[in-house]
Amino acid sequence: MGGGGRSHVVLFMVLATTIIGGESRESGYFLDAEEEEYMATSCRDYAVSVERFGAVGDGVTSNTKAFKDAIEHLRQVNSSGGVLLYVPAGRFVTGSFNVTSHFTLYLHRHAVLLGSQNMEEWPLIEPLPSYGRGRDAAGPRYSSLINGHNLTDVIITGNNGTIDGQGENWWKLFRSGKLDHTRGYLIEIQYTDQILISDITLVNSPAWNIHPVYSTNIVVSGVTITAPVDSPNTDGINPDSCSQVLIQDSYVVSGDDCIAIKSGWDEYGIAVGIPSKEIAIKRFTCITPDSAAIALGSEMSGGIKDVRAEDVTVVSCKSGIRIKTAVGRGNYVKDIFVRGMTLKKTMKWVFWMGGDYGDHPDDQYDPKAIPMVDNINYSDIVAENAVMAGKLDGIENAPFTGICISNATIDVVPSKLLIWNCTNVSGIASGVTPKPCPALSTVGEAPPCSFPENRLAIEDVQFRQCMIKL
Repeated sequence: MGGGGRSHVVLFMVLATTIIGGESRESGYFLDAEEEEYMATSCRDYAVSVERFGAVGDGVTSNTKAFKDAIEHLRQVNSSGGVLLYVPAGRFVTGSFNVTSHFTLYLHRHAVLLGSQNMEEWPLIEPLPSYGRGRDAAGPRYSSLINGHNLTDVIITGNNGTIDGQGENWWKLFRSGKLDHTRGYLIEIQYTDQILISDITLVNSPAWNIHPVYSTNIVVSGVTITAPVDSPNTDGINPDSCSQVLIQDSYVVSGDDCIAIKSGWDEYGIAVGIPSKEIAIKRFTCITPDSAAIALGSEMSGGIKDVRAEDVTVVSCKSGIRIKTAVGRGNYVKDIFVRGMTLKKTMKWVFWMGGDYGDHPDDQYDPKAIPMVDNINYSDIVAENAVMAGKLDGIENAPFTGICISNATIDVVPSKLLIWNCTNVSGIASGVTPKPCPALSTVGEAPPCSFPENRLAIEDVQFRQCMIKL
């Protein structure tokens, strides 16, 4: 599942007649007439190389127009089996472009998409309705490198090809306060059903890497994401007001949370009211010294529920699972299940949750919008070299309830700090070392914390062996 297939490449000289914008152009050049096998949820019966539309993979030439022309051509193709845009070996500089429905973007194993250093090729767009403003700054925001809106059946895949956001200049501008608008992401797909992002490498995003929002039936599989661990806000995978999501067999090195599940910000998220729910995370590895492997929030004002994570490896992270919320967020984080997490090297907190994440879009939030946190389950946890086992801080007069921790062995480094710090929380603990705080009533031989026996529908997604023929 999710693995790239073998490549069989035949290159030959052709005299190609390419139709672009209704005009015919003849040119003699090497055209990739490739046959590549790959696994995906949908196969396509019409494929074309971006080189047919004038793209040049020299690492210098801007190919934004070529990508837009190619996708517009594919949008107009009458193909019942869908369409595919092939990116061959080379380094293709491009600014933002939009994808279409029943569409696959496929990157050859030696293909690199390079985010343009010309900020004008990342045009400004409106803020998301559930945020009311850009995340970095008020007002509009820069578009993402790859965008999609109101689509069905979108696939971004390859034989481990690379999308490089070339984010260093964005990070410098952000740190120096010279950006007037929010940075773009590498991939943002909105209001879309059926998204597959698989078998690619994402590096150096200006900010978040993968951001599906207001979407359903999403699979992220076999993806590698890397950025310097001090890069600002380079979250790995951020499902936002999404349902039926599967994240599996992926690896993230990040300057922020490796996975952050969100659903809108304060009054704007409450008004839109689309929760993130029914999310499965499996066989996932994270490195992020200053953030969490999996974060819930802080923008969670549409609600977050039914998140299931298992077989997670965490290396040198600030925390394993973090719940971030605040007065003004409203709604809930509930029915969270984590089973089988291994935390290695230095950890600050294995378990971390707080109700004081006081970051608001404006001063119009409702101070009576108190979030509810309930039914949080952690089992089969092994951690080494932690500064503290847990920092659990609920909200005064609105405690976090139903916390369950079972079968957890935490190696805490010698320290003058508390081993556990618990306020405004309640729950139970079973088989936990070191002994948890009194707020988690210790139960002797109680059964482990719950984990759903049923499977989410998205966990049974079927992959097919597909063939590209150009």
